[in-house]
Amino acid sequence: MPFLFPFFQILIPKNFDIDLLRKINLNRNTNLDGTMKLISKTDGIIGVGMPVSVLLASYIEKDERLLEIGVNMTLALVANTVNTQVMKQIYNRKRPANTYPDIEAFDSDRRLSFPSGHASIAFCTATSLTLNFPKWYVAIPSYAWASTVAYSRLHMGMHYPSDVLVGALLGAGSAYVTFKANQYIKRYYYTKQIINMF
Repeated sequence: MPFLFPFFQILIPKNFDIDLLRKINLNRNTNLDGTMKLISKTDGIIGVGMPVSVLLASYIEKDERLLEIGVNMTLALVANTVNTQVMKQIYNRKRPANTYPDIEAFDSDRRLSFPSGHASIAFCTATSLTLNFPKWYVAIPSYAWASTVAYSRLHMGMHYPSDVLVGALLGAGSAYVTFKANQYIKRYYYTKQIINMF
């Protein structure tokens, strides 16, 4: 999966990427700075907290379905984290403020920029929740939160728009592939059990 996105940096003109970031970052509502910084920090809290909460609930309720969901969400998060870190090392893209001093970054984070880890975790979590609990009242708030986390990274000047876009796609893709792999494995073993009955 880390090798699926090299075309984004080719398709999105460099000037467009930085121009859009400048419009968002330099024209931001500064009254929202504190809120955006707080929202940005929720990716790890919710991203890790959700699968842990589901696993804990499965233990308390002795619910095998919740256990399966919790394991699936955990595997999706691990896969997403690995994919994100591999891509960061491959593309080795610096933070916008390191290249463009006019960008008003909220901190001097020197870690690599492409793709956005915050966006990938948020969209991995939102997609995992939506696939495992396919209700509108799960999907809408989940993706609204993930989108706000992704936007906060632009508001804070920490990422280019392409970083956030690819991070979101990578996170959603990691969750989707993990979910489908789990379904395939379940069907395989279920079919094998039926065959062994004859």
